[in-house]
Amino acid sequence: MNKKEILTCKSTGTSCVHVKHSSGLDIYISEMKGFSSVYAMFGTKYGSVNTIFKTASDTEYTSVPNGIAHFLEHKLFENEDCGVFELYAETGASGNAFTSFDRTCYLFSCTKNYTENLRILLDFVQKPYFTKENVEKEQGIIGQEICMTNDNPQWRVLFNTLKCMYHNHPVKIDIAGTQESIAQIDAELLYKCYDTFYNLNNMVLSVAGNVGADEVLAICDELLKPCEDKGLETVFPDEPEDIAQPEIYEKLPVGMSMFQIGYKCVPAVGNLLEKNMIASIAVGIIADPASEMYNRLLSDGIINGSFTGDVFCGDGYFSVIFDGESEYPDIVKKALTDEIEKICRDGIAENVFSRLKKSFYGDLVRQFNNVNAVGSIMLNAHMAGAAPFDAIDIVSSLRSGDVLDFIRKELRPDRIVLSVIERSGNQ
Repeated sequence: MNKKEILTCKSTGTSCVHVKHSSGLDIYISEMKGFSSVYAMFGTKYGSVNTIFKTASDTEYTSVPNGIAHFLEHKLFENEDCGVFELYAETGASGNAFTSFDRTCYLFSCTKNYTENLRILLDFVQKPYFTKENVEKEQGIIGQEICMTNDNPQWRVLFNTLKCMYHNHPVKIDIAGTQESIAQIDAELLYKCYDTFYNLNNMVLSVAGNVGADEVLAICDELLKPCEDKGLETVFPDEPEDIAQPEIYEKLPVGMSMFQIGYKCVPAVGNLLEKNMIASIAVGIIADPASEMYNRLLSDGIINGSFTGDVFCGDGYFSVIFDGESEYPDIVKKALTDEIEKICRDGIAENVFSRLKKSFYGDLVRQFNNVNAVGSIMLNAHMAGAAPFDAIDIVSSLRSGDVLDFIRKELRPDRIVLSVIERSGNQ
């Protein structure tokens, strides 16, 4: 029997429907009256880092090649009869998918025929079709994709940052894998990974926009195939707290040198979303465009408007990364470490914290006026082990001391790395 509940945001009164479906799937539905579009995401907690796993019935862990989650995502779009994009084209929907470090998601957006599109989504994700021939064909296609991303400077600067931070965690390995790793993938391995991770107990469906919850659930009742919870367990190699190496410089044909300055933090235990929110406000405290440090570096020509900071986190990894374009990344790094040292010594001015907290809170609230954003928020929150409105409630209750504690404990000078893509000689 389906278990249905209404989730409501304490701060705004916004609500959505959560259903633990009898099939094992978690379903989130936001009926957004007055909107014309629909956005749906069907995701599994399976990303590039999940290469070692077992179920309750397994006696040993299974290790699979890097890149297999991304490979599987590509192959699911090919049915035995036709391609999924052709089906979406007939209904006027825009379909897509992505694989990240810790999840794979299939999605569509449309302004009409949402029930037909939802049927397409639920149907093809539950119908894998892998053969020796179509796997070999895909190896060539993804091999070309790997070559292209290896030449992408933004991609290179990120993975060089992760390589500096992490000794063993697979987050440092390209999501698509390598030419060598994807060559080891075959149909049998794909079916094993599919049967393990595409179990509905490990998945979530998020639907937002001009929809009716009862109509969505009726389609789910019709198409979802009940799954027994397999007791999935994923593990990672032991990862030391210290960094692997302090810096990496690489030359590529770019118009201006680009950099990332990263702080390796302790992975979140328990509430990943709360630590993410605290770290995000810490980034604003340090490098907000209104800050003295930012404006000094900008006026001196050390950085440009591309300079920003972000939180990069997931299962077994957590970091804060500042990035931008500059011919003087060492000066930026010194300015950041000086600013963090000053904050640790002097504390956070309450007026600065209050301004950033209100801005952050306002941005979160405004997202609930966007159909695509609501669909993503519901899915992302579930993946983080939280409810859709928890981020708003967490931010509203944060204190400056929470942020200061994070900065003092996590943004340590011995956990900083520098990744630079320098202009090659022909630029």
